[in-house]
Amino acid sequence: MSVRNVLIVGGGFTGLTTAIALARRDVKVTLVEKAQAWARVGHGLTIQGNALRVFKEIGVIDEVLATGHPENAVTLFWADGRVMAKMPTPRTGGDDLPATVGMLRPDLHEILLRAAERHGVEIRLGLELADFETQGDTAVSVLSDGTRETWDAIVVADGIKSQNRPKLGITEDRAPSGLGIWRAVTSRTPEMIGGIAYPLDDSGAFKVGYTPVSEDQCYIFVLCSPVRPDNGLEGWQEVQRLMANYHGEFDHLRESLGPDTFLNFQEIEWIFVEGPWNKGRVVALGEAVHAVPPLIAQGAAQCVEDALLFAEYMTQDGDFDEQLAAFHARRIPRIKGVVDASLQLAEWELHPGTPDADPGRVMAQALMALVPAP
Repeated sequence: MSVRNVLIVGGGFTGLTTAIALARRDVKVTLVEKAQAWARVGHGLTIQGNALRVFKEIGVIDEVLATGHPENAVTLFWADGRVMAKMPTPRTGGDDLPATVGMLRPDLHEILLRAAERHGVEIRLGLELADFETQGDTAVSVLSDGTRETWDAIVVADGIKSQNRPKLGITEDRAPSGLGIWRAVTSRTPEMIGGIAYPLDDSGAFKVGYTPVSEDQCYIFVLCSPVRPDNGLEGWQEVQRLMANYHGEFDHLRESLGPDTFLNFQEIEWIFVEGPWNKGRVVALGEAVHAVPPLIAQGAAQCVEDALLFAEYMTQDGDFDEQLAAFHARRIPRIKGVVDASLQLAEWELHPGTPDADPGRVMAQALMALVPAP
């Protein structure tokens, strides 16, 4: 194998999936995470079929399916509650898996963490990568506690705000998409199976959607301006204001919000690094090198695809540099399709009424391109 001991920096979905995929192939893996302790943070996510395929390959699919809520279609609404269309979601993971699974982020994180521990991954909390260098066929790390160690490779998986990306010689940085997003988890009724609503005018949110994550809960998102107005409203009140013109099922979602609802607001940024992701034997994966607006729900899926394919290439016999180049050549066209579609959709969100805008077509084409060949 090209690698037998690897350091992974970052304990999110990318880092944990990479750790599991490598450890299952008899690689000794150490993972460092800057958090002092794991915490149940984050809201929901829609896990597309191609991510489910990765979870099947690393042996956690049964836990994911048992914990999440599968769906195979999405209903599109007008803001007044009228149904625009019900669209089957392409099965990007193959016919043996659901098209999507709605799930709480902390639930998925805990599943991946347990799997990493079962496979013998050494996890060190409260540590960051302070410095690194490649020496011949090895990579040397200096951690924030001063520890200096040698590895066959170092994987940087510390997200879109990566402090290590510039150290790899990568000049691209995260950029604004022009969009902001509110996220929350709230209640739903049994007949509410997931949907996205589009506005009828230019007041309020650009778009509102929800995904079931359990029998009685759902994750909701509200796309809006990237700058929160200084209007004196509490978070839940601001989301209710943005959703005021959305009706039908969205009336229930809006009214379910209150002072005790945990909400999160952030500007949506993106990055796509088309050039090399490495400096010697130090390699960046996941959102450190590609993060997109969540308009086709492919951000996490593309990250875990990185993880699995990297492990497959790096545990073959052969030359490390050649294997890494082959891995990169396979990933770039697939990710670029997701990036281009996501940015096009973001542009149309910002400019409603654009002639020839066809979000449904772009979403469908982008997802169909990810469906495995028969």
